Amino acid sequence: MPHNLPLQDPRLVDRLRRIRLLALDVDGVLTDGQLYFQADGTEIKAFNVQDGHGLKLLKRAGIVVALITGRDSPMVSHRAAALGIQHVFQGVEKKLPVLRDLCTRLDLEFDQVAFCGDDMPDVGAIRRAGVGISVPNAPEYIRKHADWVTVKGGGQGAAREICDTLLKAQGHWDAVLDTYLHGAG
Repeated sequence: MPHNLPLQDPRLVDRLRRIRLLALDVDGVLTDGQLYFQADGTEIKAFNVQDGHGLKLLKRAGIVVALITGRDSPMVSHRAAALGIQHVFQGVEKKLPVLRDLCTRLDLEFDQVAFCGDDMPDVGAIRRAGVGISVPNAPEYIRKHADWVTVKGGGQGAAREICDTLLKAQGHWDAVLDTYLHGAG
């Protein structure tokens, strides 16, 4: 049964402490999953600014961030560039093989990976990752494969919830908070 409060499960906290890579789907995780088009056919995506800041904080703590998405979108490239995310894979129908290749390139084991997704192309990666994560807006048959289902929905703070939880589980939270309270670093 997936957890909604992972820091209350000591076994899940132990697994979160090992995470060195957070890989995320985009549509439905970093966005609300809706596709918006202008009259000229231009696609628009809305990203949560707090999610973005959380991803930057994770990177500062030494956790690699990757985006693996089924769609191919210039907005994803722009958002990844703005956040300094170097590992971006678009147009991916099956996410697990891409995640496996990325782990090989980064010399990581699957127990060092957290993956968050919300639909069929994500389920293999959710099940194989050291910590498989989904969002409440995912279908139940996807959520049931996750170790953790976020409280916040996709595009509504789910990624920030994941980032904050990882920072807390790995003991980085007080230093991050102190940086902003006292202007250090």
